[in-house]
Amino acid sequence: MKVIMIGASGTVGRAVEAALSPRHEVVAASRRGPVQVDLEDGTSLDALFETVPDADAVVCCAASGPLVRLETVTDEEFAAGISGKLLGQVALARRALRHLRDGGSVTLTGGTFAAPLPDGSLGALVNAGLEGFVRNAASELPRGLRINVIAPGWIKETLEGMGLDGAGGTPVAEVARAYVSAVEGTAQGRTIVP
Repeated sequence: MKVIMIGASGTVGRAVEAALSPRHEVVAASRRGPVQVDLEDGTSLDALFETVPDADAVVCCAASGPLVRLETVTDEEFAAGISGKLLGQVALARRALRHLRDGGSVTLTGGTFAAPLPDGSLGALVNAGLEGFVRNAASELPRGLRINVIAPGWIKETLEGMGLDGAGGTPVAEVARAYVSAVEGTAQGRTIVP
């Protein structure tokens, strides 16, 4: 398969690319790489599919959202957080549906936390929005296309990189396997928690 991989330079993205590369042609896209894309720029999303035609799958690991204090976050900061991770991935998925080969797949990145997270209300809103979008969009897809969202929560290696105990996180290799399963499997409209 030809897989467009957005966000291959991050912790999760590197692991997903490494897991997919032995069996598939992976085309890495980023804001500054040879194949450029910006989730918040519709023109660059359109150009991505012109640059990489006939893809079988799109995997997005690029989206992230900030922790914000609910009582002090501005409307503009809140809107910016929604724009990048939620609306950017929705825009990517909408365009992918017009360009992927029959039977192709879209895999987005959400998140999940076992308990409420201080300063995590924006993330909770975005993640719930992604899950709802994927669940409903799955019923609307043409040509045997599939869509799923991976909700990894904290990554062990990220926690350790922040100087925290990694025991509460999921190893990045396990998270990468969830993405590979979404690309190669038959799941449809699911939120996959590694």
